[in-house]
Amino acid sequence: MTIGFHPPPYPFERIDDLRKMAASQPSGLVDLSIGNPCDPVPEVVATALAEPDPARTYPPSIGSSDLRQAVVGWVERSFGVGLNPAETGVCIGTKELVTGLPHLLKLRTPGRDTILYPAVSYPSYAMGAELAGCRAVAVPVDGKWCLDLSAIDESDAERALALWVNTPGNPAGGLDDLEAAASWGRSYDVMVLSDECYAEFTWEGPPRSVLQHGSKGVLAVHSLSKRSNLAGLRVGYYAGDPDLVLYLQEVRKHQGFMVSGPAQVAAVAALSDQSHVDVQRDRYRRRLESLVEVMAAMNVAVSMPDGAFYLWAPAPAGDAWGFARVLADELGMVVSPGELFGEAGAGHVRLAAVASDEHIDLLRERARI
Repeated sequence: MTIGFHPPPYPFERIDDLRKMAASQPSGLVDLSIGNPCDPVPEVVATALAEPDPARTYPPSIGSSDLRQAVVGWVERSFGVGLNPAETGVCIGTKELVTGLPHLLKLRTPGRDTILYPAVSYPSYAMGAELAGCRAVAVPVDGKWCLDLSAIDESDAERALALWVNTPGNPAGGLDDLEAAASWGRSYDVMVLSDECYAEFTWEGPPRSVLQHGSKGVLAVHSLSKRSNLAGLRVGYYAGDPDLVLYLQEVRKHQGFMVSGPAQVAAVAALSDQSHVDVQRDRYRRRLESLVEVMAAMNVAVSMPDGAFYLWAPAPAGDAWGFARVLADELGMVVSPGELFGEAGAGHVRLAAVASDEHIDLLRERARI
C-alpha cells in the first residue's frame, strides 16, 4: 500500500525528556518552553463569558458584526489604520489559519506552489505549506533575525503563493521592515501574510502592522491568546486585502469554521479594553529582565528582545541541546532548543517569559541572584 503524508513528531514533544529532568528539582520544574499564558483572564472577559445566550445558536462564521466592529476599532487605535468591517474576519485561533491558508491559496491560484517563510520561525508556517502539498522555502534572516528579502531566489518568487512575515518575531523578537515586505509582495504579485500576534509586546518603538502600508496584497493576522491570556478561548482575527478577505469568508462558511458564540462575545470585551494589556506588558517586561539576569548568572549574555516575550539566548559552544540539559538539571528550567524553529536556529535556546512571578523568583534563587 502506498503511504502518503506521514506527520513528523510534534516539535515540542521532543523536549519531554528535558521536562522529566527538570521535574527532579525539589520544588519542581519551571517550564519556559512554550508561550502558554499563565496569568489571570481579564475580568471584563470573565464577565462576558458568564452570559449564556450566545451559546444557543450557530455563530456567524465571518464573526459577529459587534466583533468585526471591535476589530476595526482596535486596529484604528493600535495602528492608526481605518478599515471597513467587511475587510475583517475571525478564525479559530491563528494557528488554524496559519496552517490552513496555504491550502486555500493553492485552491485559488493552482499555478503557484511555493510558500516562503522566515528561516528562523514558528514551525507551523512550514507545516502549513507541507499540508497543502506546497514547497516550503525558508527565507534567510539577517543579524537582527529579520527577513532578508534580497536573498529570495527569483525562481522561488515567481512560484510563490505567499510570503509569511512574523513581527515581532517568534522566537528571536526581530522587527521586520513591513513596508519593504509589502512592496516586495506587490512587485511579484505574492500575497504577504503578516503574523502580528505579538504586536502589543513591541519594546522598540510603537506597535506596527503591515496594514499601515496599504491593504492591497497583504493580510494581517492577530490573536487574543497572547495579549489577553485567552489561548484556551481560540479567537483570532484577520484583516487586509478585500478580495482575499471575501474569499476566505466565503470558503470558511463552507468549511463550517466558526468561533463559538460565547468566545465572540468575550472577544468584543477583550478588544474594547486596553488596561489589561498594559498590565500584561509590564509583567512580561519585568520577567524578561529577570531572565536576562538568570542567563548572566549562567555566564550567557543575552539582550532584551525588540519585541515579543521570548529571550533568544546563544548556547555555550553552540550546543543548544547540551545547554538545555544543563538548565534543566541545575535550575529545573525547561527551554526550547533553537533547532525546533529551523536549522538556522541551531545554537540558540528560547526562553518564554510565561511563568508566574513566583516561578521566575524561584529561578533567580536557584541561580543564586
